[in-house]
Amino acid sequence: MAIRVNPSRLKTPTKAIFALTPTAKSRIKELMEEHDGAIGIRVGTKAGGCNGLRYHMEYIKSVPAGDDVVKCEDITIAVEPKALLAVVGTEMDYVSDPLRSEFVFRNPNATGQCGCGESFSI
Repeated sequence: MAIRVNPSRLKTPTKAIFALTPTAKSRIKELMEEHDGAIGIRVGTKAGGCNGLRYHMEYIKSVPAGDDVVKCEDITIAVEPKALLAVVGTEMDYVSDPLRSEFVFRNPNATGQCGCGESFSI
């Protein structure tokens, strides 16, 4: 009896847990310099906003137990376990223009987002 393997299943791409654009990396590095001992950021979600969930970020000096870790050059990104399914595949960018400077999240899991971009739903 021969066993057949579907080659397309062997090459299934996987989603990155979390990614940073070059501008986001640069801005986070600048901000980390202001926070002595910071090795990176922790990303999570909290209930709130007009769409149900909002992103939460904080600087970390060590990775909390149980967090998933993404290394992006010399930046450590820790993702809270309860937020993992909501943010998997998300890309964080930093945009700056004469009217605003902010981090922007491009989340493929979001089914809705408020007009200001502060909250999302899945």
